[in-house]
Amino acid sequence: MPDRPEFPLKIFYDGTCTICAAEMAAYRRKQHGGRLEFVDISCLESAPEPYGIPRDALMYELHAIDRRGRVYRGVGAFEAIWQAFPALSRYGLLGVLIGLPGVNYLARRAYRGFARIRKYLPKSRHACDGTTCGYGKDSPR
Repeated sequence: MPDRPEFPLKIFYDGTCTICAAEMAAYRRKQHGGRLEFVDISCLESAPEPYGIPRDALMYELHAIDRRGRVYRGVGAFEAIWQAFPALSRYGLLGVLIGLPGVNYLARRAYRGFARIRKYLPKSRHACDGTTCGYGKDSPR
């Protein structure tokens, strides 16, 4: 990642994806100093139009947008998120590790594979509970 994100960082994730929702819940519980804001894009009230990113693209892979409007996708979004945590924390160290060329390459390949199969993984039973509603999970491509 060439530039450090400027916080706060708005994270767009699929709340109906059990893995995605669990990961975001873990971030919420950690000390991030208000640097992270969470937007469940599966919620019908979470309209992505002001950001110029189609909903299908947001649903296909994790996105984060910093205060300056820079967009981070997939592994780049995780790298930006992890930079919100103290440098010597587990996530802070992951933020450094993921920036290493070989590690970054492997992480991007693995994430692409995960994004392709994610639509087949179990969905949250709490869909449409007033805060999340199911939405298509197909690739925008």
